[in-house]
Amino acid sequence: MFQGNTFDNYLNSVAPICEDDAFQKKGHNVRTLSPEEAEKLARDQVLVSDFKKLKLEKEAQKNWDLFYKRNSTNFFKDRHWTTREFEDLKACREFEDQKLTILEAGCGVGNCLFPLLEEDLNIFAYACDFSPRAVEYIKKNALYNIERCKVFQCDLTKDDLLENIPADSVDVVTLIFVLSAIHPDKMHLALQNIYKILKPGKCVLFRDYGLHDHAMLRFKSGSKLGENFYVRQDGTRSYFFTDEFLSHLFKAVGYEQVVNEYVLRETVNRKEGLRVPRVFLQSKFRKPLSEA
Repeated sequence: MFQGNTFDNYLNSVAPICEDDAFQKKGHNVRTLSPEEAEKLARDQVLVSDFKKLKLEKEAQKNWDLFYKRNSTNFFKDRHWTTREFEDLKACREFEDQKLTILEAGCGVGNCLFPLLEEDLNIFAYACDFSPRAVEYIKKNALYNIERCKVFQCDLTKDDLLENIPADSVDVVTLIFVLSAIHPDKMHLALQNIYKILKPGKCVLFRDYGLHDHAMLRFKSGSKLGENFYVRQDGTRSYFFTDEFLSHLFKAVGYEQVVNEYVLRETVNRKEGLRVPRVFLQSKFRKPLSEA
C-alpha cells in the first residue's frame, strides 16, 4: 500500500489523467461524504499560524521551483486527453484548419503543451509558468520549437501578460490545475490578467480540484490554511473549488459562464488494489463580445 507522501504523490500525479476505464459522471452536485469523511473534516479545524501562512506565500515560487528540481520532468504524465475532454479546442475554429492561438497558463514542464502541439499542427501556443526551472525544462525539450510556441516565466497575479502577448489576441486559454495553487485572495488577479489577452467572445477552459476530492481528505491535521485551502508537506498549496465559488470568481472579473460542473470519478489502481473518489471542476467561461 502507499504510505505517507508516496500516496499523496500518487493522488497528485493522477489528478490530470483521464483514465478510460475509470467511472465518471458530470453534474452540479457536490460529492456526498461518508460519515467518517465528514467527521474528519469537521475535526480538522486547526489552522496554520499566520507567520507560516505569510512565509508560504513569500516562498511560493521557491517551493514550486524545488518541486521541479526534485521531480524533473518525470512527475506528471503527458496529458493526451486534453482535446478529448475539451472539445472546444477544436470547436472554437470558425473554419477547418484555422490557425489557433492559445495560452496555456501554468504550463509546468510541458505535459499538456507538447502533446497538444503534436496533435494539432495549426496551433501557436503561448505558455507560461510560475517556476523558472519548469520553463527551462521546456526550452531544453527536443520538441520545443520557437516557430510554434513562446514560453516564458510569469507570476499570473502580478506579471503583466501584455509584456509577452498582444491584447485581445488569444483564441482560447487553458487553466488546468493551476488556479488551485494560487492564494484565494489573489485568484481574481490572475483572471484579470488573462482577460486582457483573450479575444472578445473567446473562452477560458478550466479544470481543477473540486470540493471533497480524495486528495483534500488526505491532508493531515495542521495542514489547513483556510476554508478549502491546504498546504502539502513540500510547501506547495492547493485549493478545492465549489462551482459557486468559481462562478462568482469569474463573473466578478467580467466573464460569462458557459459551463461549470463537477466531474466525479473513481480512479482505479489495480496493482495496489486502490479505488479513490476524485472530484474535479470542469468549466468554460467566455469574455463577452462587447464590454457592458
